[in-house]
Amino acid sequence: MQDQKPERLEKILQLVANRQPDLTVFMEEVHKPHNLAAIVRTADAVGIGEVHATFPEDVKYTGHHTASGSKRWVKTHPYESLQLGIAQIKSQGMQLLCAHFSDQAVDFRKIDYTKPTCLLVGSELVGVSEQAAELADQHITIPMLGMVQSLNVSVATALILYEAQRQRAEQDMYGQCKIPQAEVDLLIFKSLHPTVKSYCDKHQIRYPRLNEVGDIEDEEWHQLRKML
Repeated sequence: MQDQKPERLEKILQLVANRQPDLTVFMEEVHKPHNLAAIVRTADAVGIGEVHATFPEDVKYTGHHTASGSKRWVKTHPYESLQLGIAQIKSQGMQLLCAHFSDQAVDFRKIDYTKPTCLLVGSELVGVSEQAAELADQHITIPMLGMVQSLNVSVATALILYEAQRQRAEQDMYGQCKIPQAEVDLLIFKSLHPTVKSYCDKHQIRYPRLNEVGDIEDEEWHQLRKML
């Protein structure tokens, strides 16, 4: 297994280099597991490492709503209220785009997604709430030429996020790490040594230091472990 770690480490570093910390999704009461899983998978595919959500009162977020593979790489931040979540987004200086039909709505392809951006999408049944629509900086729509006037929330989210990915790729916004080194180090450790991480969490001890190929190289930590 040890000789496989450099290749695994290289994949993780490539993922980190493509992460877009100033691009995210806010899911307002999207609660069907297949939609949540699809949105999180798409987020991961376009370089999003964190998404945000509120859930209906009768739905308790457990982390199992999303596909197990995707949730390892994309963190979901749940909020007790829409106001708290949106305040967090706006504190990061992001433009808040709301997928919503209104007189002010524009074609989603006319938006500049190279700016710090959060896409707000609503529940499967009613879409975004009036409150969410009012808090948004801009309403966007996907042109529909058939009889159906709306798409599944996960499909609509995917179309918009891939437009964001296209624009950002054209501006060479991928391939350069924008994540703090401490977060990179933690992601590498969690990915290469999940059992050791669980051990450290269980015994409430610090994580060991890794060398350049991702192997544990920390004599002080080994001595600490022997004392338990």
